[in-house]
Amino acid sequence: MVVLTKPSLGQVSLTRPQKPNHNHSGIPVINLSQPGSEALVVRACEELGFFKVTDHGIPMELIAKLEEEAVKFFALPQTDKERVGPAIPFGYGSKNIGCNGDTGWVEYLLMEITSKPMSHASLAVLTEPSASSFRSALNEYISAVRKLACEVLESMAEGLKIEPRNIFSKMVMDEESDSVLRFNHYPPCPMPQASEGVVTGFGEHTDPQIISVLRSNDTAGLQISLRDGSWVSVLPDRAAFFINVGDSLQVLTNGRFRSVRHRVLANGLKSRVSMIYFGGPPSGERLAPLSLLMREGEESHYREFTWCEYKRCAYKTMLADNRLGQFEK
Repeated sequence: MVVLTKPSLGQVSLTRPQKPNHNHSGIPVINLSQPGSEALVVRACEELGFFKVTDHGIPMELIAKLEEEAVKFFALPQTDKERVGPAIPFGYGSKNIGCNGDTGWVEYLLMEITSKPMSHASLAVLTEPSASSFRSALNEYISAVRKLACEVLESMAEGLKIEPRNIFSKMVMDEESDSVLRFNHYPPCPMPQASEGVVTGFGEHTDPQIISVLRSNDTAGLQISLRDGSWVSVLPDRAAFFINVGDSLQVLTNGRFRSVRHRVLANGLKSRVSMIYFGGPPSGERLAPLSLLMREGEESHYREFTWCEYKRCAYKTMLADNRLGQFEK
């Protein structure tokens, strides 16, 4: 789908990749219903912190319905969209990402997910009668994508051979789970003439939560960082979901799983629309490496802290900062 209107995003920063970019054909593709998939999930979390899930059970009709609603929202006049902002942190945002100076060629809608239906959402736009179709699609999608996130987390526990099976997923399923849903829209962008420079859609960062479940349209732009620091492009697949290991899961596994550093580069010709579910723990959840995963003599790399404490720290930093550094021993 193409969004016809272009927001006034203004001048944004440039990024110059330190190493050549290339498409990475080694992104793990995992069918969770296949025997042995648990071990594949663990390996992907250890090696990349990132993988693709197919045959995920979420109907394409539901995905398309919510994407269509998102496209309609981003196609609204700028003044109408700005009535849903500013995003502090929830609501509509344009160009500015967070409150610490990060900018990008992006506009977005950030929504808080609670145990209540979206009809009770904090965003006034969702309570209006005209938003009934959007609300309906949101409620169905959130229920489905949360289920998928928990299935993936339980596969991780099984692959790690730890019990209970829901040791990770129970935090996401908790009534007080601090989870969010984000819609990002990257309009077509006039690329700079210099071949070394490309416009940043969303700057490099890791996700603070436990798990991220990403779905986008068929426009490229997503890149992940490998262990050697090189950036590789991830080919889009509108029928699949991509899974990111978050900072919190890195802590729980004492660094065995690595939170993947990623970014989005703007596209010169096509709009990119992505929908990301961030599964987080309850605010008061205490995060520390699980003793079940500690080998004999292994020391914890992190001091214990609450999710609320970590989130406050994350919101005070720039996107590219190493947020976990403040919590390392």
